[in-house]
Amino acid sequence: MAETEDRWLSVDEISKHLGVSNDTVYRWIEKHAMPAHRMGRLWKFKKEEVDHWVKAGGAASGRSRTKGERNLK
Repeated sequence: MAETEDRWLSVDEISKHLGVSNDTVYRWIEKHAMPAHRMGRLWKFKKEEVDHWVKAGGAASGRSRTKGERNLK
């Protein structure tokens, strides 16, 4: 079970986990230093790293939320 938890997640998987669009994930990588690792053409994520980044306020730093993101709260 621990092996499944520690696997690399795709953009689709991490966006579903966070409840945001793929475009938002790409924007966060570019503008908000979201913890992501480039593997060839693909971005991959460790769920634990992303969860820590979100809890530390990384997703909210210096930007206004979209209507959809405001509704998530």
